[in-house]
Amino acid sequence: MDIQNPPTEAPQQQEKAERRGLLIVNTGDGKGKSTAAFGLAIRAQGRGKAVKIFQFMKVPSARFGEHRTFEKLELPIEGLGDGFSWKSKDLEHSAELARQGWARAAEAINSGEYFLVVLDELTYPLIYGWVPLAEVVDVLRNRPKEVHVVMTGRDCPPEIIEIADTVTEMRKIKHAYEAGIPAQRGIED
Repeated sequence: MDIQNPPTEAPQQQEKAERRGLLIVNTGDGKGKSTAAFGLAIRAQGRGKAVKIFQFMKVPSARFGEHRTFEKLELPIEGLGDGFSWKSKDLEHSAELARQGWARAAEAINSGEYFLVVLDELTYPLIYGWVPLAEVVDVLRNRPKEVHVVMTGRDCPPEIIEIADTVTEMRKIKHAYEAGIPAQRGIED
């Protein structure tokens, strides 16, 4: 490891622009996309801001660690799907749930009622063709100017990346799953 001197001057910054709602994307094949979005949701709620979280691949009755914590924090989270696609007994039903879920999320975004809307794992219904990409781009591009949106999931479509304000790609270097270690409560769920 190379030792570095700490910076003694603030990083260069663009001239100040007007504050507005941001579109933030957490994508890539590494771990931490949803975790980062949930941290942002907690931060916003801690500032007294209205937050809504939609999970496109989780069932409404899911009770993972984040659901238990968000319940205690009174932070609204809504499962819109029926679980992993490879476990689905009816993929057309899964697609219909995604479309209905997107309608709910779009309504929340357009309402202007929320400071932050989290669209967790929305990239999957997009890349499966279950939710129309053009419609999502339109809602995100034309949302009320004070509404922040964070979207998560692998393989985010370039059309979304193009209109996003901040894009972070989580890159997998190594993952315990590849060594045969199964998902663990409190880490993956």
